[in-house]
Parts: sequence; structure tokens; C-alpha cells
Amino acid sequence: MGAPHNIKRYGEVWPEFRIRHGLEILNKLKAKVIISGGWAWHFMSEKSHTEYKHAHDHKDIDVFVKKENAAETVMILQQEGFQKVWTRYDHLQSEENFRRYEKTVELENGKSHRITIDFFEKNDLDTIEIDGFTVVKPDVLLTFYRNIHSSDKCWAVMAAKDLLEKGIDPVGHPKLNEIPKGD
Repeated sequence: MGAPHNIKRYGEVWPEFRIRHGLEILNKLKAKVIISGGWAWHFMSEKSHTEYKHAHDHKDIDVFVKKENAAETVMILQQEGFQKVWTRYDHLQSEENFRRYEKTVELENGKSHRITIDFFEKNDLDTIEIDGFTVVKPDVLLTFYRNIHSSDKCWAVMAAKDLLEKGIDPVGHPKLNEIPKGD
């Protein structure tokens, strides 16, 4: 579970290059992957929303891949300059067969930016389609905050949980990207 947010930092936004680079690789992978985590909430949010850091996590890109698409997905990542990165989770027994891939991109200002993709294999996920991207269904995605994802304090996660409890579909709902009031 994620740490409580520092509400004094509410309003901070993700750098545009992080969103652009994430979308570039997701567009190349879209026929092979199911998007999860912060990027799933990104696609479920209203179009042209502000990329608040506390709304959804864009530090990495979480994707699920069906076993039959795993090899081709790895080939695409390698062709795009991503390399396998070893983590402490690689040798743990799990259903999801976790792998991490990373790529470092040089920015115009001479600094570099690392794109991290956390890759899980799974065949039986309930999904929805949004703008040509396959995304984990919101109610299923919420269950992953117990063991796969850690940013359960993100506004989208909290809002989606509240909306679903009220019987409201969170997809496209403005609360997914709304600064919480009274926190």
C-alpha cells in the first residue's frame, strides 16, 4: 500500500515528456498488452485531463500480456531499445511471471529519462477497450492494489472505489482526476 500523500504537493503535474514517451511505447504495444496501474486510470480519465502526479502514477508502465503474446511483446520492446532489468521479484514464484524492461531516453536539455515497463503474464483478465487500448476493468484493477500495484492513495484509485461502491461507472468520470476536497 502506498504512503499517504503530502497534500501540500497537490497540483503538481507530470512532465510532458514522461506522458509522451509512455504513449509512444503504448501505441506500439497496444495490440499485444492490457494496460494496468496508473496508465489504466489515465485512459479511464476524461480526455485532455491535467496530468496531476497524485491522480495517477506515471512512474512506470504496468502491462499484462497473454502468454501467447509474450514473445512478440518482448521483441517489440527490444526493437524499441528496451532491455530486461533484473529485480528482486524475478525469482519469486508467482502466477504472473513478472519481468521489468527499461530504456533510457536523452532529453533535449541533455538530461536523461528512464522509461520502465513492468510486464506481467496473465491470460484471464476482465478488460474494457478505450480508444483502441485494452485496459483492466476498474473493479478488477482495484483488487491489484493488494499485491501488484502500490499507489492505492492516488486520487483515481480512491475515486473509482467510491464511485463503484455507489454503483457508478468510473470510466470517463471527472472525479478520477479531481483534487480531493477537505483532505
